[in-house]
Amino acid sequence: MRVELNDFESRLPAVGRNHQHGPRSNEEVLMATPVTVPMVGKIVSVTVKVGDKVKEDDQVAVLEAMKMEMPLVAPVSGVIKEIRVSAGQEVEAEATIAVIE
Repeated sequence: MRVELNDFESRLPAVGRNHQHGPRSNEEVLMATPVTVPMVGKIVSVTVKVGDKVKEDDQVAVLEAMKMEMPLVAPVSGVIKEIRVSAGQEVEAEATIAVIE
């Protein structure tokens, strides 16, 4: 992919499926997207369950960090395929708490 910005040009590698060989079948290749936490904290609640449909920015869980509660939201629309935490669980920064397909 070619990118130009203020007379600066650069070539970036394509991301996603392997563009050199194309998709493996005629069906759309589904990508799993992790829902991650931004910082160390404790999960206060999980507001979805496996199989739930979510839209981008829907709340997935609530994290308590630095004496504040913050919603953790879906980065993409899709279906919750996996939940990796439960209420009361301590989590590390960038830990995956759920997977959306």
